[in-house]
Amino acid sequence: MNVLMTGVGGQGIILASDLLSEVMMRHGLDVKKSEIHGMAQRGGSVMSHVRFAPTVASPLIPAGSCDILLSFEELESARYVSFLKDSSQVIINRFRLPPPSVISGAESYPDITPIVRERTQHITFVDGEALARKVGNPRGVNIILLGVLSRLLDPDEDLWIAGIHDLLPEKIRDANIRGFLKGRAVCAQ
Repeated sequence: MNVLMTGVGGQGIILASDLLSEVMMRHGLDVKKSEIHGMAQRGGSVMSHVRFAPTVASPLIPAGSCDILLSFEELESARYVSFLKDSSQVIINRFRLPPPSVISGAESYPDITPIVRERTQHITFVDGEALARKVGNPRGVNIILLGVLSRLLDPDEDLWIAGIHDLLPEKIRDANIRGFLKGRAVCAQ
């Protein structure tokens, strides 16, 4: 299984990929992970490859081999469509960080839906910020999105919650578990 997480710096992509990796290892699978931070501290692109199976040789997902793309920012999903295949599942957070060309007025923010639909029809949009506010944890969008992602994978809810419990500090643990459950509920509807 190949999961590609994309977004911009500060969105918690690395933590989300760490949690995914931990849960899959606890599920008994071999896991390989690779991250590209770029100018992450300045809102630049961040990408994390997470691969898991009984045996995984390489941490990098080949183009056209992504099973699930989890995009924390809309435009980042379009940036990595070359990784998608017809059966890929795409989860896109409804968050836009306008690039300089949009901020300057030279271009408008593109509609990413037709760009992604050229590769796959399996797209789920999530308003992660609104859901995070509903559970009282506005910084927990990454865990909301992880909850949505968890519905597409085998490990049961208890294994995910145990991973969150063990990897996150106590002071933010309960809020993140609520967020995770809220994300899981999105795909249960």
